[in-house]
Amino acid sequence: MRKIVLMVVLMAAFIIAVTGCTPQQQAAVEKAAPTVAAAAKAAAPTIAAAAQAAAPTIAAAAQAAAPTVAAAAKAAAPTVAAAAGGAAKSAGAALPKAAEGTALRKVQDRGKVIVGVKYDVPTFGFLNPATNKLEGFDVDLAKGIAKYIFGSEDAIEFQQAVSANRIPFLQNDTVDLIASTMTANADRANQIDFTRAYYVAGQGLLVPANSTITGLKDLAGKAVCSVTGSTSEKNIREKAPQANVVLFQTYSECVQAMDAGRVDAVTTDDNILLGFVKQSPNKYKVPDERFTVEPYAMGVKKGNKELLEAVNAALEGMIKDGTWAALYAKNLPGIKVPNPPPADWREVK
Repeated sequence: MRKIVLMVVLMAAFIIAVTGCTPQQQAAVEKAAPTVAAAAKAAAPTIAAAAQAAAPTIAAAAQAAAPTVAAAAKAAAPTVAAAAGGAAKSAGAALPKAAEGTALRKVQDRGKVIVGVKYDVPTFGFLNPATNKLEGFDVDLAKGIAKYIFGSEDAIEFQQAVSANRIPFLQNDTVDLIASTMTANADRANQIDFTRAYYVAGQGLLVPANSTITGLKDLAGKAVCSVTGSTSEKNIREKAPQANVVLFQTYSECVQAMDAGRVDAVTTDDNILLGFVKQSPNKYKVPDERFTVEPYAMGVKKGNKELLEAVNAALEGMIKDGTWAALYAKNLPGIKVPNPPPADWREVK
């Protein structure tokens, strides 16, 4: 074996010498070439015989080690796969395909999630006439859900969902998901499935900047506007029975009616009302009184378990990585970002 090593060293030295020496040194090397070649030729049978003799030993060692290597690879496979999956998800990979026949698989096969949002609520769901683009907290969270499912926030289609058609849109499969300033309550939970809570609002009043209305006690005989099918309509009838309730399909129509002098106040959740104040701070105000607690949750069609789980996982991820807080600050400027609400909307007090 020592002869083999020596011959390899001599041959390597010969090659180096030829390629990197002076003309005088190269002549000396060339003179020695026949001797090196003869030595290599003489050693060749010894090298071949040694390799042939060692082959069975090498093969036997490899065969003996094979079960151990295979077992180690099998044991490591779950860890490697989990690490790869986690890295892929953090890099924006799509969710693995859900089972055939599920609502989530239908969404995945379509290549986009269809989400119902408001188009007229500044801060949550608003079609900005200057840009012709949707913006707001609900819109941004919905994009985050699309990114979780597909790896891209662009894999989404928005549909306008006013208060009256939010639940029907889910029941007739017009949309996959509702993210439309929707209060979670027991009555609605009998018709659709709610996600975790993601926002807590309180019902209040929007009035002209020069109004003397400060709260519920001032609404007797006043015209108060809300939208058809909203919890705000139900609440104002219960809490201000002396008020004259006027209904429209959207809150922007209510505000227009107030501008025209047809109603004295608009009532709904404070975040919606503050959006109108943000747009026209010298025109409107929101008195301090809040008379309800409104936990917001997104909705899916009853029984769409896998889609509900995916949406909840996306929301939990955005809460844990700080995205929820960043989007809250972006869309509700000037309001201190609170702690996220309890996951179960029933626990919101």
